[in-house]
Amino acid sequence: MKKILLTLIFGALIYSCSTTKIGSDKTKYFDENSVEISKSKFNRIRSTNKLLDIPGDSANHKKLTLREKRGKINDRNSLELLLENTTNRELDSKKPIAIIYYPGKDPCNSSGTTNKEWIANWHEQLEEGLNQVAKIKPLYIYKDNDGLEKYNGILNWYNDPKGTVERLFFEHHYPCKSFVVISKDGDYISYFGEFGKEYVWEATQLMNK
Repeated sequence: MKKILLTLIFGALIYSCSTTKIGSDKTKYFDENSVEISKSKFNRIRSTNKLLDIPGDSANHKKLTLREKRGKINDRNSLELLLENTTNRELDSKKPIAIIYYPGKDPCNSSGTTNKEWIANWHEQLEEGLNQVAKIKPLYIYKDNDGLEKYNGILNWYNDPKGTVERLFFEHHYPCKSFVVISKDGDYISYFGEFGKEYVWEATQLMNK
């Protein structure tokens, strides 16, 4: 009887462990059109780096999203005024506005270099390119300044005025940093997640009309 009881307990433990393992991953995966797909397809698409993954509608949902969005805002003048008051910098209403946006600390922007010389050189090149393309300087806007210490003495970051930049251009917390360039007419190109300097230059050139 004792042996039978031990056998039953042992069998129950094995079953419990196996079912826990099978049911532990209840995450659902969706493409950029909110169509559910397999985990393997999700990972395969994500590995191309053409799309980003973001949290879905529920805690156990992961969704792919396009990295670039184009649109138009109705009132560029109001945005311009808000940014001028925040940065204490006068903006030219006839030129595009380039914004580098920091959403707050995350694994992506926490793992980069802290070498101040490299950071300063990268942003100097970024600004030189923007000056050549449109005679403008970028604005550095953040939602949460946690993690921006590595830019001390290099860049001046400003808090998103009334959350306006996030509301207009960045629906989700995209990893690392993102950017948006707005034309004088309110047309814009936003790019989500880690980017190269060339992307900002190209977007600015397109919006400089």
